[in-house]
Amino acid sequence: MLKTALKPRWIAGLVFAIVVSGVFVLLSQWQFGRSTQPEVTVSTTTEEPKPLTTVLRPGNFFPGSVADQIITATGSYDPQKQVLVPGRLNDGAKGFWIVSALAVKDAPVLTGAGASSQTWIPVARGWVADPADADAPPSGTIELTGRLLPSEAPVPGTDAGPGRASAVSVAELINIWEVSSYPGFVAAGSETSGGSDVSAAAAGGAIKPLNVGPQPPAGKVNWLNLFYAAEWVVFAGFALFIWWRLVKDDYRRGLEDALDEEQEAAARRLPEPDPNEPHPSEPKVQS
Repeated sequence: MLKTALKPRWIAGLVFAIVVSGVFVLLSQWQFGRSTQPEVTVSTTTEEPKPLTTVLRPGNFFPGSVADQIITATGSYDPQKQVLVPGRLNDGAKGFWIVSALAVKDAPVLTGAGASSQTWIPVARGWVADPADADAPPSGTIELTGRLLPSEAPVPGTDAGPGRASAVSVAELINIWEVSSYPGFVAAGSETSGGSDVSAAAAGGAIKPLNVGPQPPAGKVNWLNLFYAAEWVVFAGFALFIWWRLVKDDYRRGLEDALDEEQEAAARRLPEPDPNEPHPSEPKVQS
């Protein structure tokens, strides 16, 4: 059968089948990509800045409807309330987030908050590669604009060490700072004090801004496109199967033709019967 497959016409047929299968595979990939694309566009309402005190209340659960919301807040940082969160990437490099506690002006005070009588919110101010480059937060009254994000989960069984936290987890940070807090944190976009820009972007040093964008919506699986993707894969395999079946049929026809030729040759080699010889079934006449 290999000799049959190596015939020029079947080699050309194999090339054609491979090209057709490749086109079917590309169509399958296209359909698969469409089956996992998000059907809902990113909401633009989250990009309109809103005051933190009107968007979120301390002591409540973090509602998913306010995730990614750009917020504004006024307050002041406490240089004693700052931690580094390891394992954060910036342009492929691993480093640390600088997270500082902002005492939010005019924020509701939780009942039983203690002597502090102040509500705070963690603010991820920037990224550094070396912990030694993490400066103290800016002083004075800060006008903050940033993206509101839900609290991360703490890493269980991990001791991040002094001055560090395993994640931007409100549950972990309030135990480190001993304060009451909003149930989320802010990725800083801009920080001004007295009209001056004091953000990480303005510093221009080792601290890099975070530039956290809106999170894409969860993708929904389109089962019809997924079925089409599987169907194109079947078509790709079927194209190769058709080539193999045609080669097999050609091979069988060759065997049948060779057998017919052998039978004809054998028939030609047999002696012709003598007409004077009696048929084996007829009795011989004795004189």
